[in-house]
Amino acid sequence: MGDLVKVSRRLCRAVDALDFAEPVTHVYNPLRYARRAHEAYLGRFGSGTKEVVLVGMNPGPFGMAQTGVPFGDVGFVRDWMGIEAKVDSVPNAHPKRPVTGFECERSEVSGSRLWGWAKDRFGEPQSFFERFFVLNYCPLVFLESSGRNRTPDKLPAEEREALMAPCDRALRDAIALLSPSHVVGVGVWATKRATAALGEEAGAIGTVLHPSPASPKANRGWAEQAEEDFQRLGISL
Repeated sequence: MGDLVKVSRRLCRAVDALDFAEPVTHVYNPLRYARRAHEAYLGRFGSGTKEVVLVGMNPGPFGMAQTGVPFGDVGFVRDWMGIEAKVDSVPNAHPKRPVTGFECERSEVSGSRLWGWAKDRFGEPQSFFERFFVLNYCPLVFLESSGRNRTPDKLPAEEREALMAPCDRALRDAIALLSPSHVVGVGVWATKRATAALGEEAGAIGTVLHPSPASPKANRGWAEQAEEDFQRLGISL
């Protein structure tokens, strides 16, 4: 078992023990039900040291929630990374947010933007992952009764603090293994959490624009703006 897998399994157990109250009604943990694909991603691309580690917030409902891979739009995980594995059923799944794994036909826009950029810029996944790695700070998906996605920054303070403790530890452990010179939050909140968790233990910490379709700025050409962000951080592409 690889070291990143050990970190992932420890985080999985820790967050499984947490409780969340309304308006959150459903919580998905892809580190458990999509473990096969998630650990295939860690094993295939997470070995050795990296120059840059990108840190996302938490899984999207049509990305990592389906495939176990951060920003894991099905098409890019299966067809570009070459990862496909059985995804178990989710107990008490929300009827409006079923987990169908690699049968999911909806695209994760943030994921298709991020991995589409990686494919266009680097070609083969090995070229990207030789220098970069992508992980999420929080592994859980939070859904409200309506099926609306609730991001971890919107949780009540007590729940958020209980969640951050194991997530901080996992991020510190992963960064210690990957030893990057740059830790880059995908979006402002992920950058804040990386800064709080890592302190001076990491190299330079910076931010790239989040590729969410909810961001008007990202909708005006995310890849070009992300490359400008990388350049400002001193990361050569």
